[in-house]
Amino acid sequence: MQNIRLIIEYEGTNYRGWQRQDRPQASGRRLQKKTIQGVLEETLSKITKERIRVIGAGRTDSKVHALGQAANFRTKSKMTPEEFRRALNSMLPKDIVIKNAQRVKEKFHAQFDAKSKHYRYIIYQGSTPSPFLKDYVFYIPYKLNLKAMREGAKYLVGKHDFSSFELSGSSVRNPIRTITKLSITSYRSYRSPITVHRSLNSRFIFIDCVADGFLYGMVRSIVGTLIEVGRGKISPSKIKEILKARNRRLAGPTAPAKGLYLIKVGY
Repeated sequence: MQNIRLIIEYEGTNYRGWQRQDRPQASGRRLQKKTIQGVLEETLSKITKERIRVIGAGRTDSKVHALGQAANFRTKSKMTPEEFRRALNSMLPKDIVIKNAQRVKEKFHAQFDAKSKHYRYIIYQGSTPSPFLKDYVFYIPYKLNLKAMREGAKYLVGKHDFSSFELSGSSVRNPIRTITKLSITSYRSYRSPITVHRSLNSRFIFIDCVADGFLYGMVRSIVGTLIEVGRGKISPSKIKEILKARNRRLAGPTAPAKGLYLIKVGY
């Protein structure tokens, strides 16, 4: 039995997130939604002629993207990791790519062994939105006070109860998480052939968050709240009160999923 770890890059626009989902119908039949996990399992089952279960490091939401999602699966196949990588990339949809495949120890578990996760949220500002970026960034036409946003972000770094930044529908019992990095960086230009023509008045804002784990919707809730700080609707010091209250209604709105990227999973 082999245990294979995959590093996966995907464009999440056309998917209902990572996790395989089944929805019961009135007829009693079940309708399977298109998910990254579901597509991978279906493709691997075709390759190995086995029933394969893929374990992901994190459950990215609908329309969230990934540059470095990690996952593992077990198989009786004698194929090498590189053969799996090539076979998968030849059969998967073009918006899912296997960047790396390697054999790992039998006990390795992509979710439970993860030590950290790095998410990046991308905001685009300019006089007009870009049709080329509509599925990949959150366009904001108004000015943001980045100094105030950075000040507010400092209160979120460390070990806290993040209940105020958790969306409803979560089954997680322990809301304590530790954020080790929360940075906000502004770029006047970006290395992309479709954006170099944009005016000098446009810019990208990267919000990078690294933690030992995340609650459901936590990053997007944090981003939405920091945007409200940047607009002057919430003071930076108010973040402390929001954290302490453990009440989602006191935080800002949830930022759209399309601007969120899972960059890397640390082990």
